[in-house]
Amino acid sequence: MEMEQVNALCEELVKAVTVMMDPSSTQRYRLEALKFCEEFKEKCPICVPCGLRLAEITQIAVVRHFGLQILEHVVKFRWNSMSRLEKVYLKNSVMELMANGTLSILEEENHIKDVLSRIVVEMIKREWPQHWPDMLMELDTLSRQGETQRELVMFILLRLAEDVVTFQTLPTQRRRDIQQTLTQNMERIFSFLLITLQENVNKYQQMKTDASREVEGKLDDRKPLMILFGDVAMHYILSAAQTADGGGLVEKHYLFLKRLCQVLCALGNLLCALLGLDANIQTPVNFGKYLESFLAFTTHPSQFLRSSTHMTWGALFRHEILSHDPSLLAIIPKYLRASMTNLVKMGFPSKTDSPSCEYSRFDFDSDEDFNAFFNSSRAQQGEVLRWVCRLDPKTSFQMAAEWLKYQLSAPIDTGPVNSGTGEGGYCSIFSSSYAQWEAMTFFLESVINQMFRTIDKEEVPVNDGIDLLQMVLNFEMKDPLILSCVLTNVSALFPFVTYKPEFLPHVFSKAPRTRAVRNVRRHACSSINKMCRDYPDLVLPNFDMLYSHVKQLLSSELLLTQMEKSALMEALVLISNQFKNYERQKLFLEELMAPMVNIWLSEEMCRYSEKVIKPLERHPNEKEAPGLPLVLKMAITFCVHSILGVLRRTSWPSDLEEARAGGFLVGYTPSGNPIFRNPCTEQILKLLDNLLALVRTHNTLYTPEVLAKMAEPFTKVLDILESEKTTILGLPQPLLEVNEHPVYKTTLERMQRFFGILYENCYHILGKAGPSMQQDFYTVEGLATQLLGSAFVNLNNIPDFRLKSMLHILEMALRNLEEAFPEVARHQPEERAVVRNNQPLLGGGEDEIAEDNPESQEMLEEQLVRMLTREVMDLINEEMMAAEVTPSSMAELTDLGKCLMKHELSSQVMSGTLLADAVTWLFTSVLKGLQMHGQHDGCMASLVHLAFQIYETLRPRYLEIRAVMEQIPEIHKESLDQFDCKLLNPSLQKAADKRRKDHFKRLIAGCIGKPLGEQFRKEVHIKNLPMLFKKPKPMLETEVLDSEGGGLATIFEP
Repeated sequence: MEMEQVNALCEELVKAVTVMMDPSSTQRYRLEALKFCEEFKEKCPICVPCGLRLAEITQIAVVRHFGLQILEHVVKFRWNSMSRLEKVYLKNSVMELMANGTLSILEEENHIKDVLSRIVVEMIKREWPQHWPDMLMELDTLSRQGETQRELVMFILLRLAEDVVTFQTLPTQRRRDIQQTLTQNMERIFSFLLITLQENVNKYQQMKTDASREVEGKLDDRKPLMILFGDVAMHYILSAAQTADGGGLVEKHYLFLKRLCQVLCALGNLLCALLGLDANIQTPVNFGKYLESFLAFTTHPSQFLRSSTHMTWGALFRHEILSHDPSLLAIIPKYLRASMTNLVKMGFPSKTDSPSCEYSRFDFDSDEDFNAFFNSSRAQQGEVLRWVCRLDPKTSFQMAAEWLKYQLSAPIDTGPVNSGTGEGGYCSIFSSSYAQWEAMTFFLESVINQMFRTIDKEEVPVNDGIDLLQMVLNFEMKDPLILSCVLTNVSALFPFVTYKPEFLPHVFSKAPRTRAVRNVRRHACSSINKMCRDYPDLVLPNFDMLYSHVKQLLSSELLLTQMEKSALMEALVLISNQFKNYERQKLFLEELMAPMVNIWLSEEMCRYSEKVIKPLERHPNEKEAPGLPLVLKMAITFCVHSILGVLRRTSWPSDLEEARAGGFLVGYTPSGNPIFRNPCTEQILKLLDNLLALVRTHNTLYTPEVLAKMAEPFTKVLDILESEKTTILGLPQPLLEVNEHPVYKTTLERMQRFFGILYENCYHILGKAGPSMQQDFYTVEGLATQLLGSAFVNLNNIPDFRLKSMLHILEMALRNLEEAFPEVARHQPEERAVVRNNQPLLGGGEDEIAEDNPESQEMLEEQLVRMLTREVMDLINEEMMAAEVTPSSMAELTDLGKCLMKHELSSQVMSGTLLADAVTWLFTSVLKGLQMHGQHDGCMASLVHLAFQIYETLRPRYLEIRAVMEQIPEIHKESLDQFDCKLLNPSLQKAADKRRKDHFKRLIAGCIGKPLGEQFRKEVHIKNLPMLFKKPKPMLETEVLDSEGGGLATIFEP
C-alpha cells in the first residue's frame, strides 16, 4: 500500500516539476505546482522514499535534482525528529546513490553533484564524529569506486571545510568538535588528497607524453587553413560577397556578409600569428588579392562591417614582416581613400541621406546608439591611420593635403536640415558639408601629429605645410561649425611654423575680429592659448605684435565676451613668463591689468551688494528686462576671470639658476626649499578686499531673510545647474547635442549660470592664491578674520553643492601651505583652525532644488552628502594628522591639529565629555545603518566593528548607551549584563578581541538587516552532541599532593 502511495505521489511530483520548469507554463499553473511541491516537503510523512525514487538515475536531471532537494530538506529540517533507524536508512541510501546512482564524471550534471555533496555534509554536521565514527573510512571506500565518486568525496570535503572553517555556519560546540576531529585526522585527509593528486598527475603526464607529437603538430594543423588564400578560395569569397551584396539589404544575405567578414578577419589574424613563427610559412602569393577582398568590406556601406575590419587592418600594419610587404604598402593609398569615406559621419538610422542608413536601421535602435558606435569606431580607425602614417608618411600627408584643399574650394551645402539662424542659414551636425569638414579635420590631425613623430626634421615638407596653412588662413567662412573645423586645422598645422617663425604673425591674424558665434571665438582664443603654452619660445619674438593685437581686441566692448578677453590675457601672461625677469614681468602685468583693476576698485563695484539684491526683489514685467544690469554682470565676469587667469598662468622659472638671475628667488626655508615671489602678487593683493566682499555678498544671498525677499521668478537662481546635477549623479551627457548657440535662453537660466560660475571662480581664486603667491598671501595681516567675515559667512544655510567646491579649493590651498611653508604654518595655525571650526554639519541645505523628480532629487542629495563627507574626512586627515602615524597623542598632530584641539568642541570630542544626547544619537545612527545596510557583508562588517568600538569606548562613561542596547529586538538581557560586567570590571581578565566582538555581534543581531530572500527563511537547528573533548578539571594543590601518595608527611620522609 505504501509503495502505491509513493508511486502515485511521485507521478504528481514529476508533473508539478515539469510544469514549473516549462517556459510555456502560465504563471497560475506554475504557482500552483510550486505550492504543491512546497506543501509536500513540509507535510508529507513519506518524503524519504519519494525523494529516493525521484533521485534514481533513470529520471531526467531536473526530476533527480528535485528528489535530492527533498532529501536535503528532510536532513535540514526533520533530522532532529527522526528515529535512529530512519537516520541510518537515509544515510545508507544516500551513500548508495553516490556509489551506483550517478553517471560518469563528464556526463553527470554539476548541480546533481553539488546537491549530493550538500546532503552528506548536512548529515556530517549533525552526526560526526560521535554517532558516525566511520565516516572518513566510508568516504575513502566510496572514492575507490570511480572518478565520479572521487570527485563527490572532494566536493564533500570542500563544502565541509567551508561550512566549518570559512563560513562557520554551525553552533560553536558542533563546529569545535568537527574542527578538532578534522585536525586529528588531517594526516589521513592529506594522504587521500596527495594520492588523488598524484594519480591524476600521472595520468596527465601519460597523456602529455602520448600527445607530444600532436603538440608539435599544432602549427601544422593550422597550416591547411592557408589554402583559403589561394586563387580559387579568393574567387569564391569575392563571388559570394558580391552575390550577397546585390539587390539591396536582405537580412539573410546581410547576416551571411557578417559571417564572411569574420572569416576574412580570422584569416588575417591567422596569417599574423603564423608568419614569423615558422620559417616554412611565407607570405601567401595571393596576399594582394586577399587585401583587395578585405578592402571590399572596409568600403561597404554598412558601418558595422567597416568597423569589423579595423582591428585586423591594425594587426596587418603593425606586423613586423607584413608591414613591409609590397602588397600591403601598395594597398595603403586605397585604404587611406576608404578611410576618408568611412570617417564621414553619415548613416544615421533616422536619416535617408546615405546608403548606410538602411543598414544602420538594421544594426542600431536609435541615433544615439549609432553615434556612440561611430565615435568608438572612429577612434579605432584613428589608431590604424597613425600606423599607416608610420609606414608611408608622405602619401598620408599628400592625401590629407588634397582633402583639405578640396574642402577649402568646395561649396557649402547646409542640407535639408539647418539651424535656421543667421543669414541664409548655417550648417547643422547633419549637414553634408559639416560631416565632410569634421572627417577631414580628424584625418588631418591624425596624419600631421604622427608625421612629425615619424620622419626626420630634414624630411618634413615644410613648404607644403606652410602653403596649406596659408590657404587655411586665407579661407573666409561665416558658418560657425565650419569655422570651428578651420581653427582646428590651424592648430594642427601650427608645428610647421616652428620651421618658419616669420610666418607667425599671419597665424595670429586669424584671431577673431567679429562677434559672430560664441563657440567659434572661444575656440580661437583656446587655440592662441595652446600655441602660447606649447611654443612660448616661438611666440616670444612676436610678443609686441601679439600684445598690440590683443590690446586692440580688448579695447572694444563688442568684439569679444568678457571670458574671451580674459582668455587672451592668459595667453599674454603665458608668454610673459618667458621674460624670466621679475621686474619686467611685474611692470607688464601692472600695465595689462590696469583696466581691470580700475573697474574692480571703482565705486560702482563697491556697491555690488546693493545692486545684486534689489533687482532680485522686483517682480519683472513682461516688457521689462529683469535681473542684474548687463553692464554690471559683464564687468564682474571680466574681472573675476582675469584675476583667476593671471593667478593660474603667472609663474616663476622652473630652473633655479634662471629664477635667481631673474630676481624671483628671495630665500630658503629652514628645510632648504627655495622661496619664490610672484610678479602678480602686488596687483592681486590690491583686489583681495573687493573679492572677499563679493564672496560675502554671495554667501549672504542664502540667508532666509534675503531668500524671503526674492521675487517668485528668482527664487531658483541659486539652485544647482542641470549640468552639475548630471555630473554628480554620473549620468552621461546627451550624445547628439552639438549646439553652437547659447543654451541658457531665459533670464532665470542666465542668472543661475552667472551666479554658479561666479561662485565657483571666486573660490578658485582663493584656492590658487596660496600656491601662486605663497608666503605673500599667507602673511596678509588679518587674513583669518577677513576669511571668516566673507568666505565662511552663513555656511549653515549654503547648500551642499556649493560646499563641495569650497572644500576642494581649501584642500589645495592648505596642502600647499603645509608642504611649502612649515614656518608660516607655525605662525598662522590659529587662522586656519578658526576656518575649520566653521565647517557646517553635512546633509542639509538642498531644500531649494526643484522637486519635479523626487527620486532623482533624493539620489542627488545622497550622493552630495557622500562626496562631501569623504572630502571633509580626507581634508581633516591630511591637514591634522602627521604622516604614517595614528592619532593617539598630541605629539602626532600637525600644528593645525594641535590648534584645533584648543577649540571647545574639539576638546570635548578628544576628552570624551560629549553630551549624552550626542552619544545616544551617534550610537543609534550606527545601529540604524546596520538595520538598513546590514544585508551587505562589507557594510555589515564595518558597521559592526564601529558599533563595537563606540560601545566599548563610551559605555563606561555613558549609561544612556545601555538604554539604546536594551531597545534592540530579541536582545538577551542576561547576555548583555554579562558583556557589561566584563567591560566595566577592569579586574576581570578581558577575553580576546575576536571573542568580545563575536559576543557583541550576537547581542545586536536583532537590528542587523537581512536581504529580502532571507527574512522569511526557515531556521535550521543543529543539536549539540555529547562533548567529544572535555577539558580536565584543574586539581587543587592539596589534591595534587595527595594523589602522589603518602600525603604531606611523605615530603619529609628521608
